[in-house]
Amino acid sequence: MQNVLGVWSGLDIRRKVIVIAATLAMFAAVLVLSQMVSAKRLELLYSGLEQHAAGDVVAALEQQGVVFEVRGNSIYVDVTRRDELRMILAGQGLPSNGAAGYELLDNLSGFGTTSQMFDAAYWRAKEGELARTIVTSPQIKGARVHISTPPSSGFRRNQGATASVVVTPASAALTEANARALRFLVASAVPGLKPEQVSVIDGESGLVVGGEVSAAVNVDKRAAALKRNVERLLEARVGPGNAVVELSLEAVTERESVIERRFDPEGRVAISTETEERNSTSQGATGGAVTVASNLPDGEAGSGGSDQSSQDNETRERVNFEVSETQREIVRVPGAVKRLSVAVMVNAETSIDGTGAEVTAPRSEEELSDLRQLIEAAVGFDESRGDQITIRSFEFQPLAVSGSAPTAGSMSQLDILSLAQVAILAIVALVLGLFVVRPILTQRGAPQMLELSPPPQAGGTPALERADALTGEVSGADDLASLPDIGGFAPSGGGGLPMLSMDQDDPVERLRQLIRDRQQETVEVLKTWMEDDGEKA
Repeated sequence: MQNVLGVWSGLDIRRKVIVIAATLAMFAAVLVLSQMVSAKRLELLYSGLEQHAAGDVVAALEQQGVVFEVRGNSIYVDVTRRDELRMILAGQGLPSNGAAGYELLDNLSGFGTTSQMFDAAYWRAKEGELARTIVTSPQIKGARVHISTPPSSGFRRNQGATASVVVTPASAALTEANARALRFLVASAVPGLKPEQVSVIDGESGLVVGGEVSAAVNVDKRAAALKRNVERLLEARVGPGNAVVELSLEAVTERESVIERRFDPEGRVAISTETEERNSTSQGATGGAVTVASNLPDGEAGSGGSDQSSQDNETRERVNFEVSETQREIVRVPGAVKRLSVAVMVNAETSIDGTGAEVTAPRSEEELSDLRQLIEAAVGFDESRGDQITIRSFEFQPLAVSGSAPTAGSMSQLDILSLAQVAILAIVALVLGLFVVRPILTQRGAPQMLELSPPPQAGGTPALERADALTGEVSGADDLASLPDIGGFAPSGGGGLPMLSMDQDDPVERLRQLIRDRQQETVEVLKTWMEDDGEKA
């Protein structure tokens, strides 16, 4: 401790400040390093939970006294206990998987439960089970199912059930194929429900399938697909970023049903012929005039009569003709293309002239005509429908880049950064301890300078500036005997320090003699003086 205090007292102000700052920095680095090493590493437990589910998980962790951290909608716990906590929470039914399922029916008892209460609980359980099944897909993060069933009645015709599904996709938007799969899933689970009666709604992009509104969505998707086709076709010729395409698709939005029946009188065909013939014959006697004599019993009643006969023939014919008939039923559904407009702007062509300078010129009409024909074939151009395609060549203006390029998130490199911080702090502490504090504390104190008297002046004796200045004289034999052994020379005996003659009155001559005898020690002293002068400078 006395050595340290002695070294400390021998340092100047600048070195003391350096030692204090380096010591504090070293202790701070060691403290931060120890805290980082002893700190618990947190790992993701659950993420993307609903508010009530996340609240239940947090309450369960607090009840068990577990150290956790909430970052946004994510919960982090100690990495050594993550799997254990997941198993414990799963045993407690946490986190809850949305709506309740068939466990709702377990709470219904036979006493006091009406048929309406049972039906309501049954449909709630059905909706919960369907939502659980939908959430098992890795592409879906959340789902809600609503089933509407008409009340049963003996005097009402069954109208059928309807359903709607609201889903929250995990990453990308829900595709139409996935939506159709959800429609068939719900329709198959509910008796009497048809897939057409199920509407699927994306919580981010809106309606996917269901009803007539889906036709508008299909039109937008069709326009986007045509636009991508045209852009891909143009970029193959002019290069990426050198073509801008805008496409407008006007579609039929109303539904129309037309039934048409036409009769052709010229195209009649006899389908049946019916012929009827009638023959009748009558024969009888005809008498003379009626008189009084003809009425008497004995009169000439029968005299004067004659015989008469008649025959009648009748023929009827009936022909049935069938007139040709044409019946057509035309149904126009929403989504049919009514009109198509395409606007294309192509970047001008850059070339180098004879002087080596860049020259920008619009593309030739022949090239634009060829591109137009390709676009017409790609979009299905129909002039009779009123379609229009416009293509022009202009010089594009460069866009100013704003902001900075996206960088990787810090969470993805958490382990690497932590290790790098620990390594840097360890290196800093080592450097401060070995190369700053240790050299300063272990440095020897600079030897005190010996002040020599100036050389003798003419006509006088040298004047001493200090009373204790080195004169080169030894006061006595006792002092000479008490001198330490330096460089292996003892003050007495053989091979010892050569004695200076005491009769030399000139101090300078005695110093010269001492330097000649002790050359190595003299060189070391001079070297120490030169180093001290260099540090002060």
